[in-house]
Amino acid sequence: MCGIAGLFHTRDKRDFPRDLVQRMNDIQFHRGPDEGGLHFEPGVALAHRRLSIIDLSTGQQPLFNEDGSVAVVFNGEIYNYQELVPELERCGHRFHTRSDTEVIVHAWEEWGEACVRRFRGMFAFGLWDRKRETLFLARDRLGVKPLHYALLPDGTLAFGSELKVLMQHPALDRRIDPCAVEEYFALGYVAEPRTIFVGARKLGPAETLTVRRGEPVPAPQSYWDVRFTLDNPIGLADAAAELTERLRESVRLRLIAEVPLGAFLSGGVDSSAVVATMAGLSNEPVNTCSIAFDDPAFDEAAFAQQVAARYRTNHYVETVQSDDFDLIDKLAVLYDEPYADSSAIPTWRVCQLARKKVTVALSGDGGDESFGGYRRYRLHMMEEKLRASLPLGVRRPMFGVLGRLYPKADWAPRVLRAKTTFQALARDSVQAYFHSVSILRDDLRRQLYSNAFKAQLGGYNALDVFRRHAANAGTDDPLALVQYLDLKTYLVGDINTKVDRASMAHSLEVREPLMDHPLVEWLATLPSGLKVKGNEGKYLFKKAMEPLLPHEVLYRPKMGFAVPLARWFRGPLKARVRDAMLGGTLASTGLFNADTLRHLVDAHQSGVRDYSAPLWTLLMFESFVRHSGALAGQGEAPRVAV
Repeated sequence: MCGIAGLFHTRDKRDFPRDLVQRMNDIQFHRGPDEGGLHFEPGVALAHRRLSIIDLSTGQQPLFNEDGSVAVVFNGEIYNYQELVPELERCGHRFHTRSDTEVIVHAWEEWGEACVRRFRGMFAFGLWDRKRETLFLARDRLGVKPLHYALLPDGTLAFGSELKVLMQHPALDRRIDPCAVEEYFALGYVAEPRTIFVGARKLGPAETLTVRRGEPVPAPQSYWDVRFTLDNPIGLADAAAELTERLRESVRLRLIAEVPLGAFLSGGVDSSAVVATMAGLSNEPVNTCSIAFDDPAFDEAAFAQQVAARYRTNHYVETVQSDDFDLIDKLAVLYDEPYADSSAIPTWRVCQLARKKVTVALSGDGGDESFGGYRRYRLHMMEEKLRASLPLGVRRPMFGVLGRLYPKADWAPRVLRAKTTFQALARDSVQAYFHSVSILRDDLRRQLYSNAFKAQLGGYNALDVFRRHAANAGTDDPLALVQYLDLKTYLVGDINTKVDRASMAHSLEVREPLMDHPLVEWLATLPSGLKVKGNEGKYLFKKAMEPLLPHEVLYRPKMGFAVPLARWFRGPLKARVRDAMLGGTLASTGLFNADTLRHLVDAHQSGVRDYSAPLWTLLMFESFVRHSGALAGQGEAPRVAV
């Protein structure tokens, strides 16, 4: 696992300053503390920070082909590289290392842009081909590894693993993108391809960008998508058996390493299944790491301990105090742009623990999206049955009125909290799902934004992100559609971002066997009834794991990796939240309605409403605004682009 960076002049062959490229590389030292490499030639500069995992002695980067005309800087792992090496050797290519990185340069020579279709893994890389005067950028299918880029006014294309790499360049347009702000307050992250800054973009999952000197920079191209055909006639027993074998293959590929390796173990189904599979493939005890919480309402440590005991793992546990909120400002710097998933705190802690024991950790991320594990999926499917029974022309006025008039009742039993359901029933399927996952829903965002900022948005709504992906989903199956939306949005923008930044901050590589793309493709062929059955999510996965995991681990209610925000904001963080909401930083942006900010604080701290999620989202935005100036060498808050 590594950090990559580079500069390419699209018009001429001017030299780039060495000190600039060095700064771009140094700012991501945490991603690769073992080694650093730079390469310069006219109009091109490549930089790399290395965390050594495979081929410790000869895998340095930038790495070149035989004649030095093709160079690559690479972040990630190509898990099937051992299969590709003999195939490429038969085509006449000669290998000088044992690293998966070298496969990339030879695959490019042999297959060109189509080389990415042959790779099985997580990756982001920049490849320079001198003979073709071409820069080729690529990102893995599910967006596990990040890649940011910017086309600067003088024709320079800059790229890097993290946004902070691009921020080292003085020509980057660092005005805040109003549409990115809207996406952040709706979703809790800035969705691909935007970044918080006007001048920078994210390469999307399964996208490549081919830039040839002397030609206009084209739009990125997609090379893969998942298709929910749901047409596999396989029965439950056979599907469970095949799933078990596919999971074994995926885990086996991710056990290749020349450094200490282990796994996260939360006590949930996904990480427990990964650990059980690892134990079945290993002759040595698996190293497992868990975070315990001193608040029983958030603690899953007992379930993790059951799995650890069953498989006799070397199990390491650290307890996180329920008032572990010292990371707020650190996270704002770490993520480079606003990011509002509060589970970033325990994720940071479990990565910190794991790095004390191992260099590579396997995780269970991606299971909920592919197996149908989120509770919101079941609620959405129930709502879809009601939506199907009445046309939108009837539902919209009837349930729209009920949604407006029905009181918000956070304190009431769930069955009485119908306001959100009424609001969802007044919408179409995509709009309803967007509404259900939004942190600040449409009405609250309208109240939060200042009139001036609403004018800058020009009617843009983050719902457009979901509309864009839904148009490519190729299915109207209620479960498959929202799974597809999550694979394109939440998994990439939230989950993968969280894990990549938290793990790389500790120089830890995390591998996700449940995001193996052949496994994801196969699961998409299965009928939705095998994934959600009645009120049971992950139905097939749980059935497949019954021989391997305790019943109480498989069939207990899902907890998630949460922190007690509501209590924090009424207790130990009460003053900080009030100061952040009502102080000068947010006011200086001109984005917000001061009366709404005051209402959110007063209503939450008096106990009238639970506004913990909106307040956390605002708190992280306030911290981003305070720190982004320091990150860029500015002494003022970022400006909003008009």
